[in-house]
Amino acid sequence: MADPRTGALAATSSSPVAGRPRGRLRTGLGLIGPRHGRHTLPTDQLDTLALPIGDDGVVIGVDAEGRPAVLGLSSPTPYDVVLIGSLWTAQVLALRAAATGARVAVETGRAQAWMQMVHAMGGGQNGLAVHEVGRVPPQGASAGTPVLLVRDCGMRPPRGRVVSGPWQSVVTLLPYLSPVAPRLIRQARLVGVQRISPDEAAELGRTMALPRADVDALPTLPDGVTLWCADRDRQYVMTQPTDPEIGLLGTARRMD
Repeated sequence: MADPRTGALAATSSSPVAGRPRGRLRTGLGLIGPRHGRHTLPTDQLDTLALPIGDDGVVIGVDAEGRPAVLGLSSPTPYDVVLIGSLWTAQVLALRAAATGARVAVETGRAQAWMQMVHAMGGGQNGLAVHEVGRVPPQGASAGTPVLLVRDCGMRPPRGRVVSGPWQSVVTLLPYLSPVAPRLIRQARLVGVQRISPDEAAELGRTMALPRADVDALPTLPDGVTLWCADRDRQYVMTQPTDPEIGLLGTARRMD
């Protein structure tokens, strides 16, 4: 709170137990630490104070202003994501989710495309496991061990045996717009779209009620750029790989 006498902002407050008699039994919070002076900031300098605080989650890239774009995949409620885009982007997302402590399960019909990641992460013992389509076992997700399931099952993914739930999010990768896309989009809380053809963009625009500017932009998106849509919110994000990601997966690409 601001001190009315000095016009300064107090960053810390004095301890509520400072005035207790020495030797009185202290309970609950343990020993009292050392006393330090109050840190203050004049109110006319508040505009210079910047705090890099954002949502918890996976940094999936930067927005048009260069600010980090964060995807909160660990949720106490079911969270479904549809990504109409590249395997590269899905793999970067899986790597970064594993780096935050989530366990990643991949359901795929092209296991070989994921094996390099599995080997790089310790043979599946360090947070990433690959399963055949329809063979994903129950994951036992919890707040302490959140799970991300990536479904890389082609243009017509079958209904999954393991679905989203508390602390278990599902990302369904579609290489292009497919006949099952409208159903998956209706069920999803977040949809990511990378470069698609003009005809696909027009169809997706009708399905998702996208503005004309976005429909026109989708066929021209550079590699690594995704339009993320949630309810009425839309944001273009550039996924920029780190050096280790480039060494493992290469640079951003739309075609696999």
